Amino acid sequence: MTEKKGHRKSIPIKFADQPASQQESESIEAAPEIADGIESQLDSARSTDEAQVVCSDEAPCDQDAVEESAPQASEETPSAVEAAGPVMAELIAARAELRRVEGELAKFKREREELRDLLARRQAEFENFRKRLERERAETYQRVVGEVVSQLFPVLDNLRRALEAERSAAAEESAEFRHFLAGVELISKQLDGILENFGIKPVATIGRQFDPHFHEAIATEPTDEVEPNTIIEEIVRGYTLGDKLLRPAMVKVAIKQ
Repeated sequence: MTEKKGHRKSIPIKFADQPASQQESESIEAAPEIADGIESQLDSARSTDEAQVVCSDEAPCDQDAVEESAPQASEETPSAVEAAGPVMAELIAARAELRRVEGELAKFKREREELRDLLARRQAEFENFRKRLERERAETYQRVVGEVVSQLFPVLDNLRRALEAERSAAAEESAEFRHFLAGVELISKQLDGILENFGIKPVATIGRQFDPHFHEAIATEPTDEVEPNTIIEEIVRGYTLGDKLLRPAMVKVAIKQ
């Protein structure tokens, strides 16, 4: 009976004098060939078993030929499995390491997003704190300046009344007195400039419509010369500091006859 032998491919053999990295590279590259060799040898083993069955059932055959092929398969198959074993172990270990690294990467990404959210919240809180601090500082400044300067308002009122009274009699007085009056008026203007430097401004009155938020009407006068509710005289000057009213202006308002 004709002897059947399986086609076997050559399997790379590791030599002791090869570097470890070169041996590993050759083992990985030979993995497909190893798998083909194992499959071919398994086919050869099955063919041998079939040959043994045929010999025993149908006709005598050359047992030496059958036995010669069988040991070769049994000897070569373990060597192929042993060669593929380390490569498969390395592949399994590499896959496990890849899964571990992917898990760590996902964890780091989650932590990064959490830190970004935390940073955004802290920045928003700091911005709100800065705005609140600036607002409180401005309010404190206005309150302190308003309290201090408000004590000067009566002095300015008296000075202004004195100037208005002296202007009416200035024409009858000497030139020396008129120069003195001009000097006092200059001092009054300088005081108004100092108030303005602190952000304190007088409330607009004459010719404006009466506004209860800034004006206090202490007198009225019937007239047809202006529209009703128009301020025709300022009796006591009012002041503002920014958006804050320090003192309302006391005025006389026109009413319809």
